[in-house]
Amino acid sequence: MTHTPGPGGRIHDPAFARRVVSAEEAAAMIPGGATVGMSGFTGAGHPKVVPGALARRISAANAAGERVRVNVWTGASTAPELDGVLAEADGINLRLPYQSDPVTRARINDGSMEYTDIHLSHVAQMAWEGFLGPLDVAVVEVSGITEDGLLIPSSSVGNNKTWLDRAGKVILEVNSWQPPELEGMHDVYYGTALPPNRKPVRILHPGDRIGSPYLSCPVDKVVAVVETHAPDRNAPFKEPDDVSARIAGHVLDFLAAEVRHGRLPQNLLPLQSGVGNIANAVLAGLEDGPFEGMTAYTEVIQDGMLRLVDSGRLETVSATAFSLSPDAAERFNARAGEYRDRIVLRPQEISNHPEVVRRLGCLAMNGMIEADIHGNINSTHVMGSRIQNGIGGSGDFARNGYISFFLSPSTAKGGAISSIVPMVSHVDHTEHDVDVIVTEYGLADLRGLSPKQRVRRIIDNCAHPDFRPALEDYHRRAMASSYGLHTPHLLGEALSWHTRYLETGTMRTD
Repeated sequence: MTHTPGPGGRIHDPAFARRVVSAEEAAAMIPGGATVGMSGFTGAGHPKVVPGALARRISAANAAGERVRVNVWTGASTAPELDGVLAEADGINLRLPYQSDPVTRARINDGSMEYTDIHLSHVAQMAWEGFLGPLDVAVVEVSGITEDGLLIPSSSVGNNKTWLDRAGKVILEVNSWQPPELEGMHDVYYGTALPPNRKPVRILHPGDRIGSPYLSCPVDKVVAVVETHAPDRNAPFKEPDDVSARIAGHVLDFLAAEVRHGRLPQNLLPLQSGVGNIANAVLAGLEDGPFEGMTAYTEVIQDGMLRLVDSGRLETVSATAFSLSPDAAERFNARAGEYRDRIVLRPQEISNHPEVVRRLGCLAMNGMIEADIHGNINSTHVMGSRIQNGIGGSGDFARNGYISFFLSPSTAKGGAISSIVPMVSHVDHTEHDVDVIVTEYGLADLRGLSPKQRVRRIIDNCAHPDFRPALEDYHRRAMASSYGLHTPHLLGEALSWHTRYLETGTMRTD
């Protein structure tokens, strides 16, 4: 299926080859005030050079007294070459749907950049519904263009299909760093529609393919093609520390118990795992655990999941992007052809599709910033008002998965902050969507419990011992004087732990 490189490198269609220009020429085609759909998801498959050229143009214009900014939509977080340079140039007016760049985060939190946090499965449909307004330009990385003018996606799909379809004009970056053996790994579904014309998404197994290996875009819409050879943002993961290993151990023990009780099959159900060191620790535990023939239906393939594929424990992985360390990226690029039949990359509206997630029965494992004693989860905001990254796809999987896990160390900032609090300072996942909370101290299975029953289990199993007495004291007094006793709270005190941290630098009272 892989094409032999021709005279134009990765560009095999002459009509596209005639549109090759420099990054600066391409960036000049993006007007100030435009809404730009950029490719990229967790640092994979983002455009590498056009955003930088655009940032330099914006910086020069701003220095000359001309205020120039654009709106930026992506699949999820990208990289310093995109979010970072545009944020440093003060070139972004509005950003959606997920970000992790420190400069971007700082501008959002100081009020100089608008940010819209959206469930990742909702972005494409909202664009089609017109709720987000028009999309002026798409800047999309691909790994090649076939003789027939089909676009070979790169290491993420994200919202690229929607951007190519909806944009008034398209700029392509063709990145020869991406392995040519990616061709055939993707499954781009062109069957979505808006109500009342929607049809079921017929994925019955994580490895099912229901679409095309290629993206499509009329050549007449493409105003520029830029050739690049640049790596993805491949950040190293830390080796699991003791806290992460203990959290992973609790999850693995729970899964084994669910199998013993007949609530999970021997090979589990499709795994979904958020990005990070705790998630990688869980995946590392699965590598040494008793489960064989596993599958994954998730957003992101990170190091631990790739190792599970290598070990043979994981038979099939469906995702929308990679998020690999440099070593793992090098290993994948060298062996991409071997992975092609076991890895499927889809648009994020399909990788995160609620209908498919519920039908397959995904085991959803995601991180959190804090949980409260009744089981509500804050996964996005620090002290209620500062955005960290965004909700990402955790809500897509938490509400629709077979079992929804939220994982975190019990404390942060050297023990000054408790991850278990009387009331979360921001709610991303209500207690209705949370089945299991895990810290290094234990696991709280909340299924079927009332709010007051959840309190006891969360404090006893998940809270750090240093904070348990204060949590118990709060709950005891709430039981004595709360307005109602279904979900007892002291409204004048519920957020006092956060207030105390902001005033004194610690949630502790001692």
